[in-house]
Amino acid sequence: MRPTALITGASRGIGAAIARALAPTYDLLLGGRDGTALDAMCHELPGSRPWAVELTDLTPAEVEGVERLDLLVHSAGIARLGHLADTPAEVWRRTLEVNVVAVAELTRLLLPALRAAQGHVVLINSGAGQRANANWGSYAASKFALRAYGDVLREEEHANGVRVTSIFPGRVSTDMQRDVREQEGEPYEPGRYLEAESVARAVLTAVTATPDAHVTEITVRPAAGPTR
Repeated sequence: MRPTALITGASRGIGAAIARALAPTYDLLLGGRDGTALDAMCHELPGSRPWAVELTDLTPAEVEGVERLDLLVHSAGIARLGHLADTPAEVWRRTLEVNVVAVAELTRLLLPALRAAQGHVVLINSGAGQRANANWGSYAASKFALRAYGDVLREEEHANGVRVTSIFPGRVSTDMQRDVREQEGEPYEPGRYLEAESVARAVLTAVTATPDAHVTEITVRPAAGPTR
């Protein structure tokens, strides 16, 4: 029986690249809000199923039937930039809700299935989870929190055979990066960023490690362009 992976944010960008990288060896549950885009991904990737859901309004019923889960990849996220003096409470709440709270709740609901399979949780973090820069306050705070969450989850679930990997990519050539550059008032220069497939290969490195190895963190930066 093939292992099963659930990927959030799977309809585009990094999540879609991870889905394509895992499809040859995993049965996939593809999570996201855009049902049409998820259906298109499932048509492209035989053995995959759509899981259209709003992660910030998740209920236990939405994970019913998932009794064993070999891999959970958290790839969904948002980024809103701005000076701290200009960042209202609703931006902080929304950013933390999507980037941290939704991750924690989905993982909590799926822990029995992950424990049953002695599975693996992969958190797609960011360079902003290692270094905070001006104008990135709410996003960096959420990614530092996600890093802490991963560290604690790894410690708590080690005895249950669950592995946890945090991946810290630099800027990646995606629609989200296009939006970020627009917020920064700068041109979008895809040749200076990582390809989404490079992040997907980092995920494969973590989940295909030999049984004696637990890959806890991977940092990936673009060879050209900004390092954050």
